[in-house]
Amino acid sequence: MNNKKETTDNFAHKLALLIDADNISGSLIGEIISEAGKYGKVTIRRAYGDFSSDHLKKWKEQINIYAIRPMQKFAYTTGKNSSDSALIIDAMDIMHEKSVTGFCIVSSDSDFTGLALRIREEGLFVLGIGKSSTPQAFQKACEIFVFTENLAVHKVNDEINFENETEKVPSKKVVKVNLTKKQPVEEPKKIDIEQVVSKIDKNPIDLHLIERAVKMALDDDELAYMGTIGEKLRTLDPSFDTRSYGFGSMTTMFKSMPGLYELVYRNNGSSLYIKPKFLSN
Repeated sequence: MNNKKETTDNFAHKLALLIDADNISGSLIGEIISEAGKYGKVTIRRAYGDFSSDHLKKWKEQINIYAIRPMQKFAYTTGKNSSDSALIIDAMDIMHEKSVTGFCIVSSDSDFTGLALRIREEGLFVLGIGKSSTPQAFQKACEIFVFTENLAVHKVNDEINFENETEKVPSKKVVKVNLTKKQPVEEPKKIDIEQVVSKIDKNPIDLHLIERAVKMALDDDELAYMGTIGEKLRTLDPSFDTRSYGFGSMTTMFKSMPGLYELVYRNNGSSLYIKPKFLSN
């Protein structure tokens, strides 16, 4: 039996990362680039917005750090967003140049639904990144859609809600410390990398969706390769993400369902398969 690779290894793309800065928090740019990097090499990095506004102050601080090309678009008319049009035009130009094999569109705006569909018609990969409130039309138009709430599960003090970034920062308090007295040292908190805490209020995991994906991935031995299950889940629901349900990985998720599925290791433990117990006689 051939040794298969993990799902993300199949995505060796050259990506164009196009960010709607008016719509996404600049505090997450590191996590956004890291997430996009799972699916290939990010060769183009552009952020669109009016960077002269206070609204995008955090973006101005991050652009140079992460080598992102700012595409300045002034808001000449109240209520009109020229950034969206510029992003769409640039995406079409890049697509026709054939310099990339995929796009990562970072926005929660449904206006990019048509763009995602058009890119996929050309046979190119489309990764979408946006808030969990992103309209379903845009989510489904992408091959994979990742919620920004899941990108900051280990950044407890980060601001996830972009609308709250403009809130006033409370004044600093002066604290007197007695240097002659030994101060207690707090032990660093231990983080279980297999457990994540998402800010998404998800309903219980859809077991029917899991079952459908497993059945689609079954081989002749009635085993489903873990990587293939992941692919099928994304096919059925582009926004499916184990982090949305508090699991750090697919393996952890299936381990939580011992009454339904059994983990089977092959190729000296290098390949993980799932055996559905509901098929047993």
